[in-house]
Amino acid sequence: VQLQASGGGLVQAGDSLRLSCAVSGRTISSYVMGWFRQAPGKVREFVAAHTWSGGPTFYEDAVKGRFTISRDNAENTVYLQMNSLKPEDTAVYYCAASQSQYGYTSDRSYDYWGQGTQVTVSS
Repeated sequence: VQLQASGGGLVQAGDSLRLSCAVSGRTISSYVMGWFRQAPGKVREFVAAHTWSGGPTFYEDAVKGRFTISRDNAENTVYLQMNSLKPEDTAVYYCAASQSQYGYTSDRSYDYWGQGTQVTVSS
């Protein structure tokens, strides 16, 4: 299973970005899909998870109401729509796939990872 994240860039505070994670090798309907991020000098942290089609989604408190995770099973792609971006959202964003039905917010629950895409938000 391979994950390819894209869509990052340099934006100003208040702008929007949509990250994409294209998955190959297996259908994403088999996995819980998540997004994590890692800022310089900080540990990787959970951002959002999409459990399964029609299932619940989970968000880190700091992004609730601003970020939306979604999946397109036909395209085998997961998205992270990020609105009202803030400088503190600056990080490398990683997508990940988990075969576990538990522990969505822990990176230890995820089996496959993309390479990361840089998001930089200027003030």
